[in-house]
Amino acid sequence: MSRISLDDPKYFLNRDISWLAFNRRVLEEAGDEGNPLLERLKFLSISASNLDEFFEVRIAAILQQIEDGYNEAGADGLTLNEKRDILSKQTHEFVDDQYDCWNAKLRPALAQQGIRVLGLHELDAQSMRFVEEYCERELDPLLTPVTVDPAHPFPRVINKALCLGLLLRRRRRSALTYTGVVSVPRALPRLVKLPSDGTHDFIFLADLVAHHAVRMYHGYDIVSSAPFRVTRNSNLYLAEEEARSLLESVRTELHNRRKGDAVRLEIEADADPEIIDRLRTVFELDPWQVFPVNGPVNLVRLFNVYEQVNRPDLKYRAFVPRELRLTSKSKDLFQELRSHDILLHHPFDSYDAVVSFIESAAEDDNVLSIKQTLYRTSEHSLIVPSLMDAASRKEVTAVVELKARFDEASNIRWARDLEDAGVQVFHGLVGLKTHCKLSLLVRRDPDGVPRSYAHIGTGNYNAATARIYTDLSLFTANPEITRAVHDVFSFLTAYAENQSYEPLLVAPLDLAEKCIALIEREADHARRGDPARIIAKMNALVDKNIVQALYRASQAGVEINLIVRGICALRPGVRGVSENIRVRSIVGRFLEHSRIYYFANGGDEEIYIGSADWMPRNLYERVEVLVPLRDEMLRQRVRHEILDAYLADNRKARILLKDETYIRAWQPMQGKRNRRMPTGAAAFSAQEFLMSVAEGKAPAALPVPVPARKRKVVAGRER
Repeated sequence: MSRISLDDPKYFLNRDISWLAFNRRVLEEAGDEGNPLLERLKFLSISASNLDEFFEVRIAAILQQIEDGYNEAGADGLTLNEKRDILSKQTHEFVDDQYDCWNAKLRPALAQQGIRVLGLHELDAQSMRFVEEYCERELDPLLTPVTVDPAHPFPRVINKALCLGLLLRRRRRSALTYTGVVSVPRALPRLVKLPSDGTHDFIFLADLVAHHAVRMYHGYDIVSSAPFRVTRNSNLYLAEEEARSLLESVRTELHNRRKGDAVRLEIEADADPEIIDRLRTVFELDPWQVFPVNGPVNLVRLFNVYEQVNRPDLKYRAFVPRELRLTSKSKDLFQELRSHDILLHHPFDSYDAVVSFIESAAEDDNVLSIKQTLYRTSEHSLIVPSLMDAASRKEVTAVVELKARFDEASNIRWARDLEDAGVQVFHGLVGLKTHCKLSLLVRRDPDGVPRSYAHIGTGNYNAATARIYTDLSLFTANPEITRAVHDVFSFLTAYAENQSYEPLLVAPLDLAEKCIALIEREADHARRGDPARIIAKMNALVDKNIVQALYRASQAGVEINLIVRGICALRPGVRGVSENIRVRSIVGRFLEHSRIYYFANGGDEEIYIGSADWMPRNLYERVEVLVPLRDEMLRQRVRHEILDAYLADNRKARILLKDETYIRAWQPMQGKRNRRMPTGAAAFSAQEFLMSVAEGKAPAALPVPVPARKRKVVAGRER
């Protein structure tokens, strides 16, 4: 028998490969005939949008590191070059599967429902007349044809802009061919709706540009043409320590991002090889970075069909969230909070209560001050205008994170508007993103006593995404918690560090250390034979120290259930290491976004919620907060209504196996002993169940409790 080393790379899964596995689960939803047809189309679009960001950020970072001379191996043992080669193969396979889903499944199924995405060759006379008129009236004024020659260099193609590449030959000099480029106007819809009788017909704008190209290039013969799209490095590289103003630094770098190095070229599969070679040379790409696609170059734009087609029968059923109801004894939310905490589970519980919490504070003369963090908020936010309105009558402080990826521009606008209105605006701490979700009010109550009220969330202050993301909101007037929230704001605005922020866990100060201590405490309980169990729900699990702590807890006999939507670096089910750990991922109607950490603690259960995943960036590079649920009723709700539902899901859950593959929760594995779902068991969706609870159609507890499994205590040796 050999001693097990928990540093062995075989016990760690690669984060980027794991992310691709997550996006494949999204793509599986597009192929799932149990989902409404237009929702399947939306899942395909989401998988394409996800892949865009993966190339803009993760692939771009890997290529940048390789270019800078780095090739170190990670915890999983893969060097950067090895990882690049694996991701190259897997991303090409994934793209092939996306277009197979579109061509073989979704497009024919949509056509059967009278929803058609047509090519020019499929148009009838009426549609062709419309196309000709549209090109002259709407399209032509916005087009700028370019012919590349010594006097006209190749135009700067911005990130993810759809373009048409052409091979041109002058009619008077037939021996030479030139490169032509036309940018497809962003001001027009990528899918143009055609006049039709009884059907929903669309054509891609790129096809219209190609059709119209003959009229733009007078004196040329068009040898060939093909739509293409370039993805660029979208990482921000800021020297914050040297920046005089973080706002100006982010604004400048955001402008430069649009000029980032190319990392991917998507082009129509039947494009002339000469066009591909010329574009690859211009953008300085290796062959693997070229993705010929058998269909529309940008699958993200298929979301336009979902938005424009009014077919409720092909979409998810309508759902109205449950509104917050106060007890009959309470006149307002503040009086209710003086008696007990309130927990909301979005989108099953309406987000209006969160917006109202801030709006009412802005209007309430008894509220003396408001402090607010903003990471991502909607373009039409009601919260930001409320803060601006309140600034003329009370103390208002906002910590706006300018480096929230892809939301930098809108956050800069909000920051300036807030400052102009008199709000004290801060941009957090140098080198750290402000990711915690906090709102703190100080109010002079009817008894004359000033009290603090806090909202602590797992999601952003964004009413739009709150309708499609699952998140938790805690409202509390608990003096210990509100005092700690006040201290976190002091940390954010003045870098004032306390020795303790109890009862909160705060990154990067103590959150990682205390999470590991909580895991190790469960291991101690297991060794003593006391109740020991961990249930953790998060977006991603990557941190090596946390993974190793979970392995040690498993070895001690702790039953561990992990509900990880996306990346998971932990390898479950390994004998002697992780055989007490089970990992599941749920991909469904709503994006699972809540973070919940449950510890049995020898029978004295503890539950934390907050903004932090178990990733290095959350634990060490961001300001994050986890808050304990002190109210017993709230703990019971989270434990038995929410967590039990996700553990019982056999409809949208996938189980991670030790060989890195995911299988459906109901899918039988090899061998009778390993069946994941008993024959004849009813299908159960956690999200559907929680919707039914919110609608009053189901009890707020599972019909059958999820039992704890008999734990296995193993020695720290390999057998």
